[in-house]
Amino acid sequence: MSRSDDIRAAALELFTRQGYEATTMADIGAAVGIRGPSLYKHVASKQDLLAQIMTTTMEELLALHRTAVAGSDDPTERLRRATEAHVRYHARHRLEAFVGNREIRGLVEPHRARILALRAEYENHFRELVNAGIAAGRFHVTSARLASFAILDLGMGVSAWYSEDGELSEDAVVWQYSDFTLRLVGATEL
Repeated sequence: MSRSDDIRAAALELFTRQGYEATTMADIGAAVGIRGPSLYKHVASKQDLLAQIMTTTMEELLALHRTAVAGSDDPTERLRRATEAHVRYHARHRLEAFVGNREIRGLVEPHRARILALRAEYENHFRELVNAGIAAGRFHVTSARLASFAILDLGMGVSAWYSEDGELSEDAVVWQYSDFTLRLVGATEL
């Protein structure tokens, strides 16, 4: 891990535990053994750290989504795969999900607009999958937009409660949530 990676990991942990506003550069520096002012050799600002964390999270989610749906034209299979990738990411990256959802209010321009655009793009990909299923007569749901929001919320919620040491394996949770999603959109075939 590079020094920058260490700093970003410490910031992520502190933003999760204390909140973005309550975390100082001195806190981040102490977590990695660097005096606060020396941090500025590695990062421009606390705001840039938050933006980096959120941008990386959204770019990873978008890349995973593209990979998940590639190679299938079947609307049901594509939505299942996209949901599985979404849920698995949130099970494995709970801190990033927590910070990404809770600390959006801490972003300032131009970072805020960038993250909101990435989030809208990600939601739109799910909406397109639902619309494709509706058009093919495979999904029966009144609002593709509301369905996409519900699917995203299902996956994001996993980050709040899932634990590797819990009673359900990651694979079991991923499978069950993909089944929930297909039922949510009224899929004709599960």
